Amino acid sequence: MTTDTPQSTFPTFNAQFSSSDFVVGAGVAIFHIASQRVVICSAANRHGQKFYFLPKGRRDAGEESGKGAEREGYEESGYRNRLLPLPIRHCQPQAHPRVDSSPLSAEPVWMELYPMNYGAVQYVLYWYIAETLTPELEIELETKAGEAYRPPPSYPTNLSLRDRVKMEPEGYEPLHHEGTGVDAEEQTYISYLLPVDEAIQKLGKNGVMADVVLKGWKGIQDRYTLEAVIDSESPLQQG
Repeated sequence: MTTDTPQSTFPTFNAQFSSSDFVVGAGVAIFHIASQRVVICSAANRHGQKFYFLPKGRRDAGEESGKGAEREGYEESGYRNRLLPLPIRHCQPQAHPRVDSSPLSAEPVWMELYPMNYGAVQYVLYWYIAETLTPELEIELETKAGEAYRPPPSYPTNLSLRDRVKMEPEGYEPLHHEGTGVDAEEQTYISYLLPVDEAIQKLGKNGVMADVVLKGWKGIQDRYTLEAVIDSESPLQQG
């Protein structure tokens, strides 16, 4: 799987915005690891032409961006999800004193800045990688129509991807929830769980959203490799 990917662009000037002049948002690529598929959405523009995108939106007041990404992913696509820690390079420092030596992180994989055409001047958007939920969590988080969204627990720190896949029966289809959009526009969105290659083609190959999917899928493969190395070096395996 190869494609030209967008490069980071660096500002040549400083900028500052009052709280009344910017909005923070988050988006997410949701993977069903067992079937090697990812969730994308579609809608029609004002000319009636269909376009494809990853779910995203503004975070709520007081909401952490990663949790906002999970919620927006659910509202726009109908798939419950949780952020997936992966060995993806980032520039955030570790907590001091350091309490976690794991190379895995659920930090954003892309950030975009662009102007909005209403209200606030600047949109700051963070892109995350997530996974669909287990059948047990779907039951635990089930809500009735009109009830508030229930955020999922974080991905367990001691759960390998291989063991995570085993938590689903063979051929399991992640649960798709209907009517999760919070406004009239979102109610028209259609979601698809597609093979990674097909999703990238529909997202536009050279766009940021396609690269979010690429980064996420490579991160999943890299985590599988990392876990295999750790298992091979384990004294229990060597004994």
